[in-house]
Amino acid sequence: MMEREYSNNWGKIFWQRFRRHRLALVGAVLLICLYMSAIFAPMLAPYSPRAQDLSNRYAPPSSEHWFGTDLYGRDIFSRVIYGGRISLSVGLVSVAIALTIGTTIGALAGYYGGWLDNVLMRFTEVVISFPILFLIIAVVAIIGPSIFNIMVVIGFTAWPGTARLVRGQFLSLREQDFVEAARALGARELRIIFRQILPNAVAPIIVAGTLGVASAILVESALSYLGIGVQPPTPSWGNILYEGQRFIRRAWWYTVFPGAFIFVTVLSFNLVGDALRDALDPRLRE
Repeated sequence: MMEREYSNNWGKIFWQRFRRHRLALVGAVLLICLYMSAIFAPMLAPYSPRAQDLSNRYAPPSSEHWFGTDLYGRDIFSRVIYGGRISLSVGLVSVAIALTIGTTIGALAGYYGGWLDNVLMRFTEVVISFPILFLIIAVVAIIGPSIFNIMVVIGFTAWPGTARLVRGQFLSLREQDFVEAARALGARELRIIFRQILPNAVAPIIVAGTLGVASAILVESALSYLGIGVQPPTPSWGNILYEGQRFIRRAWWYTVFPGAFIFVTVLSFNLVGDALRDALDPRLRE
């Protein structure tokens, strides 16, 4: 009963803190709309993203084509909606991979310390020392561009920040009384790590994941813009920008609309991430 009351009070406090950030609420609504439009793209898109109409190339925005058409006469609105499926899913999957790796390494390093901490943290510093974008470009150029490869490469290069964050949390939490009590009761170390300490360190992990999705979307867009990301004719926001940058003077809508979707998505994730950080920070009081 007391646990349920505490949970309800915590939820109320979280919501009171989060809703103070009006822009974050707007960002959350925009993100919900973006993900819903990506999920229901076949129902929302008026045309197939690959349907060509060479007689209607570079048509400006109109009631027939809301975002205009591209050099092949394809409807840009439909391509942007379908492109959201790629860009948003790359962000989520790659961050899920990064959080899994970073949380595991940070938890083991922070809990056990000693030589294991030194080995894992030195390895983490080696990964951080590489310019991440150039490392991703090099790896993708070697293994080949595809949606799966991009997700995996971004995920396997974006975990060091999470690892260091989780390690710091574990170094503090492992000395708390509830951990000592679990040890005294004979709990196994892995159970203490993942059932006792990790739930108390989940707040900064959530914030890091939220901000990480925005970064992953930017990386995917940059790779697609450079021509080594998602390959045409599969649309993504990045490769639509790449196609349109050659015609920016002739057809401004070709780059403005996918660029606007990238901008709004990244800004919304950052706003929500900042609000979550404030709402989940236990040091902040009413």
